[in-house]
Amino acid sequence: MNDMVPPPPHRPLRWIVPLAALAVVAAGAAWGWTQWQAQQARVAQREADAAVLVQGLAGSVEALRRDQRSTSQRVQDAAATNRVLRDEMLGLSQRNALLEENLARLADSTRHNAQALQLEEAELLLSQAGQRLAFADDVEGAKRLYALAATALEDVQGTEFLNLRQALMQERNAVDALGPGVRAGINQRLGTFSQSLLALPEQIAPATDTAAPPWWHHVLAPFVTITPTAVQGPLTRAERTAAWDSLQLELTLARAAVERGDQAGFEQALDRVALWMPRLWPDSPGLRERRGELQQLRTQVLRPPLPELGSTLQQLRAMRDGS
Repeated sequence: MNDMVPPPPHRPLRWIVPLAALAVVAAGAAWGWTQWQAQQARVAQREADAAVLVQGLAGSVEALRRDQRSTSQRVQDAAATNRVLRDEMLGLSQRNALLEENLARLADSTRHNAQALQLEEAELLLSQAGQRLAFADDVEGAKRLYALAATALEDVQGTEFLNLRQALMQERNAVDALGPGVRAGINQRLGTFSQSLLALPEQIAPATDTAAPPWWHHVLAPFVTITPTAVQGPLTRAERTAAWDSLQLELTLARAAVERGDQAGFEQALDRVALWMPRLWPDSPGLRERRGELQQLRTQVLRPPLPELGSTLQQLRAMRDGS
């Protein structure tokens, strides 16, 4: 009888070791992967932190560069300001030197220098007095300036200045003879003349004539009314008003010419006034008197020649140029 071969015994534990080894390897691989991922994450975090730090450092460096440029600009501005201040200080030093020099000259001045200052003052006063008379006809202002010039010349010592003071006295007498001034007197006469025109009659009563009227008056009487112009006047009321305004305008222009010293403009304005007068008023003794007064006004000289005017100033300048 055949012997029965017994089956091999079942060994369930023989797969445990490989499985355990595989599990250990898998666990090790998973742990290694996890560690590697963590390490990579840490490396990435360090790189990000490093990038942020580098960016911050770059910003700080740029800020430092801007501050450096601003500081450099301020230093340049300060240097420019210092140069300007240095130049101003040099200028002030030069001015101080000039002032000190002038003060030294004034301190060392002699009586001649004091007289020179007084002569310059007198020359300025005489020049202003002549300008007031020539351009503004300000006689009162010129008199005051002449008085100041005489006071300045009184303290000047020397026999050579006696003629100068005598010339000034003659010039002051000539100015005193002008009174309030030629132009002021002409303006006053123009005002009086304008007021006197208001008293002129606009119409003149016809003269009494007992003689019979001419025959042609009887012929034309049914057709026209004959009225002498001496009774009615040459202008209507509206025309008279316009003519009166024109005459007043011409008088105003005459006054303006007097203020300017314009002799030609003054005469032309009075000529136009003379043309308006016979149109506004009929012939009468009063009108003839006003026209004669107007003609006298026209002959007035706005800037009368004064031989003595400016003689003292010319003599003073001649003495200064000669010295």
